[in-house]
Amino acid sequence: MSKPKPPTVQDFFKRFPTDHACLDHLMELRFGKRRTCSKCGKDSTFHKRAKRPAYECANCGYDINPMVGTPFERTRTPLQKWFYAIYLFTTTRHGVPAKELQRQLSVTYKTAWRMGHELRKYMAYVDGDSSLGGPTGGVVEIDETRIGGKDVKGKDDKTVVMGMLERQGELITRVVPNVRRKTLYRYILAHVRKGSRVATDELGSYKTLRFKGYRHASVAHRRDEYVRGEVHVNSIEGFWSLLQRSIRGTHVHVSAKHLPKYVGEFEYRHNLRDAPHLMFEFLVMAFPRPARKRVTVANNKI
Repeated sequence: MSKPKPPTVQDFFKRFPTDHACLDHLMELRFGKRRTCSKCGKDSTFHKRAKRPAYECANCGYDINPMVGTPFERTRTPLQKWFYAIYLFTTTRHGVPAKELQRQLSVTYKTAWRMGHELRKYMAYVDGDSSLGGPTGGVVEIDETRIGGKDVKGKDDKTVVMGMLERQGELITRVVPNVRRKTLYRYILAHVRKGSRVATDELGSYKTLRFKGYRHASVAHRRDEYVRGEVHVNSIEGFWSLLQRSIRGTHVHVSAKHLPKYVGEFEYRHNLRDAPHLMFEFLVMAFPRPARKRVTVANNKI
């Protein structure tokens, strides 16, 4: 059975033909067109203002801007371009460089660069982190890779990224300062359930995992051992391969400062690899809904 396909360009523009359609989507999703006004306290209908990206209460004229609290809050870029950027980010395997956003959206490079980073942060927020493994869960592969090259003096300038991947399940990644036991265990203990079957390579930092409540086994790559029954880290190494190729081929170079955003972006795509049709949908449906405020009307709290 084939996977459902992501939306086409025609599908996107049919659903979001204008900025107004995008703003209407935000308003409906986050507030609804009819709600209790936080100023006058009455159940009221909200209508779009003619010259502002806001909706006003039909009773008292109080404004709601549905972009507040989203990646678009302080932007002057048309909302449809933001939504189209989300579409581009969710219909590629290798990421979207700022130059491509600049060309596709007809914006400045500075604007395209900022949009890309805001969307990467948002993708990581939507993806979240779930607990992996457990006594009845799948094998959790734990591994690390180094991304980068050499600095101007020719010294190693690579950044360490660790990953925890449950087979047939979720992936969690973290940019870490080193591969010392204390550093790696902080994330393993936080995200991998006790009793999990854990597979690693022969890195010494993992040797005491069995004393932490895990069923641990490793393969010795230095002895050309890559698979021993269910013990291997081939799945997560496949993700590292895609990440490394994409950075070299699409982005050329990513600084250590911004690397967590790029890793989070690729983690989001990996975790939805079996449902590509939902990658775009989750992002345009997951804008946080603001908490309803308590208002006081005629000394009565609502």
